Amino acid sequence: MWMPMLGMTALPHLGGLYGGYITRKEVKTWYPTLQKPSWRPPNVAFPIVWTCLYTGMGYGSYLVWKELGGFTEDALVPLGLYGLQLALNWAWTPIFFGAHKLKWAFIEIVLLTGTVGATMVSWYAISRTATLLMMPYLSWLCLATSLNYCIWRDNPEEKED
Repeated sequence: MWMPMLGMTALPHLGGLYGGYITRKEVKTWYPTLQKPSWRPPNVAFPIVWTCLYTGMGYGSYLVWKELGGFTEDALVPLGLYGLQLALNWAWTPIFFGAHKLKWAFIEIVLLTGTVGATMVSWYAISRTATLLMMPYLSWLCLATSLNYCIWRDNPEEKED
């Protein structure tokens, strides 16, 4: 039973690795040119935080999967919401760092944060531990959403002709 645990715990990191690939160049070239609020976390914090958050959400998904007996009909909503929020999570970096679309990244992260909240609500009756493992993630997303908004507000995008 340890293979599903390892696989589900590792799964979120795949998007994190892809996001890191996109971010690596942009964090040295484009990102420094943006106006950012003074309270933003230092760049070095992001990979550390995301490693912890991806591990927690991945293990939480395993707990829900295990409690519901795998990918059963009962698991459709809680694991479907989890999959949706994971896809939204993975999509944010290419929008923000790849396409430099600050407004669309903000809209996307608002949807992501709401989907994480819905995931947590759907998990609560199944596994409180899994739900609690998502709390740091939701908290970080609130910070990230505020940061994305401030960056969008303070860096007007050029109008396309």
